[in-house]
Amino acid sequence: MALTASRRGTTQKRRKSNFLSPYFGGTCGPAGVGSVFAGVPMENCGIEVTGLDAFTVVRRPVPVVQPGESLVRVTVTGLCRTDLKLLRAGHRDLVLPRIPGEEAVGVVETSCGEGPLPGTRVWVYPGQWCGQCPTCRAGAENLCRSMRIMGFHRDGGFARYVVVPSKTLVPLPADLPDTEAIFAEPLSCCLNALELARLRPNEQVCVWGAGTAGTLVARAARALAARVGVIDPDPVRCERAGGLPRPDGSLCDVAVVAVGDPTAYQEAMNCLGPRGRLVVFSGLAPVQALQPADFNRLHYYEQTLVGAYGCAPRHGPQAINLIAAGAVPVADLVTHYLPLWDLSTGLDIVAQRTGLKVLLDPWSPLP
Repeated sequence: MALTASRRGTTQKRRKSNFLSPYFGGTCGPAGVGSVFAGVPMENCGIEVTGLDAFTVVRRPVPVVQPGESLVRVTVTGLCRTDLKLLRAGHRDLVLPRIPGEEAVGVVETSCGEGPLPGTRVWVYPGQWCGQCPTCRAGAENLCRSMRIMGFHRDGGFARYVVVPSKTLVPLPADLPDTEAIFAEPLSCCLNALELARLRPNEQVCVWGAGTAGTLVARAARALAARVGVIDPDPVRCERAGGLPRPDGSLCDVAVVAVGDPTAYQEAMNCLGPRGRLVVFSGLAPVQALQPADFNRLHYYEQTLVGAYGCAPRHGPQAINLIAAGAVPVADLVTHYLPLWDLSTGLDIVAQRTGLKVLLDPWSPLP
């Protein structure tokens, strides 16, 4: 079944004609050779990772589309701290060599079997799940034991073309820019975190970290009718978020730590009120992963710790709806738009925290 989203304020007739594109039976095999969408270039260009901080521009044939798959022409891809970790420190799920990139928006070129019509603008859910295991049946497809993540287990969006399972494609509203739709993946992760926190309207949420992820968590919580505070010691990010450099002693119902800092986790634990929920949203370095916790406090105040990793397929359409409706603004978070081939500069920006969202253009001229 295809993932779908809706645009608030538009008519049913408009959604049918411009948004929820019908599916069709396409032709399998190499794109451009007897495919439904003839004329697709035979060459693909991308960034291939071969080791820690070792990557290069590669040229190779456009991937072959197999049954159940679609070929997507990537129009924009996003860079995040996960990519930084993957490229410069390694990642448990990374299989080399690999074209990375788990954030991708583009246009369908062709599909093999059921898939969106050529020309449909889509966001790509980065996971491929089995749908049969207990976690999938429980709605936690992101924890599927057979999960294969785009950019980790299979080639991702740091290229001009990517082949993906057709079921992972979400058609986009006609008037939602690609540069905003690309936020569907990080916002989906935020929605998963707030869902696991069992957030209710008018509850007090405190977010540690005012980077892209923390800002999206805060805005998503506000969209869900929560009261929100943000903590970040960086004066620039703190001022931009309208937050505080450190906790002021107030208690919260939900604490979300969106920065990989042990101090933030200790502060968050101390700020939890009775029956408060702490969401472990950002991982820590392996040497910092074991942190002390006051289990008596958890016991007497009936508090909860919950992990949040990635997002399930259902969160994508929810995220797109929130962005398209203007409930979660994202355009102001884009601080850099670079050629894909200038990936090193983008990684430095993320590492040094000198910007927020870095977008990459795979169609800029090759170096």
